[in-house]
Amino acid sequence: MSQSLRILFMGTSDFAVPALKALRQNNYEVLLVVTQPDRPAGRGLELKASPVKKVALELGLEVYQPEKIKAPEAVERLKVLKPDVTIVAAYGQILPSSVLQVSQLACLNIHGSILPKYRGAAPIHYAVMAGEKETGVTIMYMNEKMDEGDILLLRKTPIGADETTGQVHDRLALLGAEGLLEALELLKQGKAPRQPQNHLSATYSPSLKREQCRVRWDGTAQQAADKIRGLNPWPVAETQWKELNLKLLSAAAQGGENDKKKPGEIMAVNKDGILVNTGSGTVLIKELQPPGKKRMKAYDFTLGHSDFKPGEILS
Repeated sequence: MSQSLRILFMGTSDFAVPALKALRQNNYEVLLVVTQPDRPAGRGLELKASPVKKVALELGLEVYQPEKIKAPEAVERLKVLKPDVTIVAAYGQILPSSVLQVSQLACLNIHGSILPKYRGAAPIHYAVMAGEKETGVTIMYMNEKMDEGDILLLRKTPIGADETTGQVHDRLALLGAEGLLEALELLKQGKAPRQPQNHLSATYSPSLKREQCRVRWDGTAQQAADKIRGLNPWPVAETQWKELNLKLLSAAAQGGENDKKKPGEIMAVNKDGILVNTGSGTVLIKELQPPGKKRMKAYDFTLGHSDFKPGEILS
């Protein structure tokens, strides 16, 4: 086996960046970087390159951006490379069997959960929103089914009680890069294991929808706090007060619910934040963002809204 495997890399989002950098830093030959086409972004809707494209160009790597990876011309472009290994990390398109088969040794995916839990597009969000105490990354052999391939390697990490999805995401991205290097070393040595997943234990994390961002105050305080940190920094939890749609960025679950108060009813306002009643316990909202404004301390928001006071209802 060659000391340096020839790699085809496929990725788009920030999650994939540490893995690409790690390959270059460890002298792997990256034949081509495949990423999503530039997309309109921002108020001016100017075309914006993906994080992976930006880094790839900085590293002097060739970039390929097919609109559809299953298109015959795209498949042919990859076939001629004859890579030893294809690495996929947050690419954003489902790969057909014709692409999965272009590599000589394996097509590997870096997935941000402990498979078979949280298969799908948003594993980190769902793990944090569910109040999980632990998560990790799985390096798996890809097949045509979504996140059902055999496991090559697992790396776990705890989730802090106050950690946001953004914080866990950044740590898992680095952990995924470390795990990838270990997996490739095992492949080179001919010692890479294949552990089938227990499909009966599978759970799923589909793409998030706008309606999922609404905080339900009739649940428990912990569920509300977990949702708020699980949707931070994107797409952000929301609640409605009168005509204002408020984005909630930081909160903490507390005890002291009042059966005589309604779920969503404001219990108190002070310099620590806004205390809201739930179906079980209370939630202290620490930071929020009003429409058209920057994020701010929750108490600062109340200073500009004298009618935002105990007895008001968040829906």
